[in-house]
Amino acid sequence: MPIENDQGLRDILASVCTIALVGASEKNSRPSHEVMEYLQQKGYRVIPVNPRLEGKQLLGETVYADLASIPEPVDMAELFLAPERTDAIIDQAIELKIPVLWLQIGVINEAGAERAEHAGLKVVMGRCPKREIPRLNIAS
Repeated sequence: MPIENDQGLRDILASVCTIALVGASEKNSRPSHEVMEYLQQKGYRVIPVNPRLEGKQLLGETVYADLASIPEPVDMAELFLAPERTDAIIDQAIELKIPVLWLQIGVINEAGAERAEHAGLKVVMGRCPKREIPRLNIAS
């Protein structure tokens, strides 16, 4: 069961430091770009993941092709992908033992969330940290 209670969300947002943002966009009008910038302003390290942009710089960070390419541990994988494109990323997050899997608003993959939870990952689905941080009054 994905985490939906406020305390669970608070605990996650207070414990993560480094976030891999899968589906990052160089277009500042895209929600993934806005969320990445917001999270950086809130003090999180956000590492963009997008195979089309691999090696480029995005908001001061190098873009990686996939989760396995990131040369350091991450605390959370945040997915900005069409639901049908999330299975391989979820499996990679499980394999890498990334502690938290966060599926953005509109990104619903019940079977993938269940696999991740069964593997011990905390899962949030259908929510946006850019909305949850101010709603939960989480300080920077």
